[in-house]
Amino acid sequence: MSDYKWCHGPSCHKSKTQDRVRGSKGSKVLRTRKVKQDQWNQNSFYKYFCSQGCYNQFANTHAERIVALAPRNTPLETPIEEPTKNTEGYYGGWNITERGVDTSME
Repeated sequence: MSDYKWCHGPSCHKSKTQDRVRGSKGSKVLRTRKVKQDQWNQNSFYKYFCSQGCYNQFANTHAERIVALAPRNTPLETPIEEPTKNTEGYYGGWNITERGVDTSME
């Protein structure tokens, strides 16, 4: 397996930066960047994109197809316990105490 992947940004090969210029005098081209596969990017989208700009261009171009992979027709919900109200607050005010998220249903 290669230690590099080509950036998937749709306009990566059009950005005029020095590291993208390839070729000899008279036949120069702009080339897509290579993305090194490191431990820091192994679990993120940065293993496919050289920058956040390239990722955003890709996501904006293909958003409809990305959402079609896993459409959401119903909202997600997380059950919680209702907060309890105590009247023992400072100068008789209300103290609202939160009780964390109920994780027993997961």
